Amino acid sequence: MKDTLSDIEIEHFVHNGFVRIENVFSKENADAALDILWNDLPCNRSNPATWAEPVIRLGMYSQKPFIDSVNNLKLYSAFNQLVGEGKWVPCQSVGTFPVRFPSGRPSNDTGKHVDASFPGDDPANFLEWRVNIRSKGRALLMLILYSDVGEKDAPTVIYKGSHLDVARLLAPEGDKGLSFMGIANRLNGVPEREEVYATGEAGTVYLCHPFLVHSAQAHKGSTPKFMAQPPLLLRNELNIANSEMDYTPVEMAIRLAIISG
Repeated sequence: MKDTLSDIEIEHFVHNGFVRIENVFSKENADAALDILWNDLPCNRSNPATWAEPVIRLGMYSQKPFIDSVNNLKLYSAFNQLVGEGKWVPCQSVGTFPVRFPSGRPSNDTGKHVDASFPGDDPANFLEWRVNIRSKGRALLMLILYSDVGEKDAPTVIYKGSHLDVARLLAPEGDKGLSFMGIANRLNGVPEREEVYATGEAGTVYLCHPFLVHSAQAHKGSTPKFMAQPPLLLRNELNIANSEMDYTPVEMAIRLAIISG
């Protein structure tokens, strides 16, 4: 299998927390997915006057256009390069869609956060889901663009290098880790990080370190934004100490954060 990522791109992932891959799937694939999504929305695709909400969340999607978009040789190669061959689980769903519309009304979900990966004491309470230093349950965060996303189209804000800050927050917390809100409440105390917008044409995928801080933002353009943000699941927890083999780039980033203090 041909490598998707260059050495420079892998180094960028380790130090900055993400890598951008273009043309992961075709426009035809994206359009087929959009047809399904628009059919499920309570508004008219051709009538912007019906786009009343700033964000509408749609449920889990596992139809063929979605599965094809995340199961291809280009992504599989990148997964092997970043996470390690045999260490990740192929995606059977792309999860939920926060569809963002041009709107004068603010949405209430634009805070900085890290996606949690395993349940806390109450699995039904998402705010209590957790993250630990070995990233139990999650190998990567993926940002998958099914529509063209420009700078005005509510692109996700990526905080470059913030995965290192989060690793340092998690290191003293052991296997229990911190809750979604436990991390969110501490993010004001970490260094300011450069903001990068997750823009691109439909078919672009951002592969992000599981600890990367990111946030939504208001839509200031004219075309609704369709992006999925599923996890790539881990078969086992990451190994960040006493490895008899080489560390993977995901593990290397965590070790870099801890060693550099």
